[in-house]
Amino acid sequence: MPANSSRLKRIALHLATDHRAVRRAFPPEALARIEAATSAGEKTHAGQVRFVVEAALPLAHVMSRQTAHERALEVFGRLRIWDTEGNSGVLVYVLLADRRVEIVADRGIHRKVGEAEWQSICRTMESAFREGRFADGAVAGIDAASALLSRHFPRSGAANNELPDQPIVL
Repeated sequence: MPANSSRLKRIALHLATDHRAVRRAFPPEALARIEAATSAGEKTHAGQVRFVVEAALPLAHVMSRQTAHERALEVFGRLRIWDTEGNSGVLVYVLLADRRVEIVADRGIHRKVGEAEWQSICRTMESAFREGRFADGAVAGIDAASALLSRHFPRSGAANNELPDQPIVL
């Protein structure tokens, strides 16, 4: 497919994907499952996980060819996920229009966990999303991230929950 054609297709996808699409993919019961998985995982590790789903990029961002990864970095900063005592914030970002998942980890975590492990989790989630299993894919991804964090950053004693566990829909 020519580059111009794929760019037009991406623009159309972002224009057509709205909050109704997010509600269909992630209804309240799915968001509740994601929140529960986040809470359960954080009892086993010292990380602070945030799950964020965005329907589509603003048109100006699509036109400037912003990638899901670039947007995830922007969201990581805007939501202050980096602002934790132990530099232990982790963003699981879903860009629904592109069916892309990106995981961005704070520097305290990124030093120990390799990019390949995060990418494996992202691709597994994307595979479930392609099959229409959004809640299952998201929960499986959070569980896998929690297992990874538990291995590298096990919980030691009581800790503050510095970031809310509730998923965010942008």
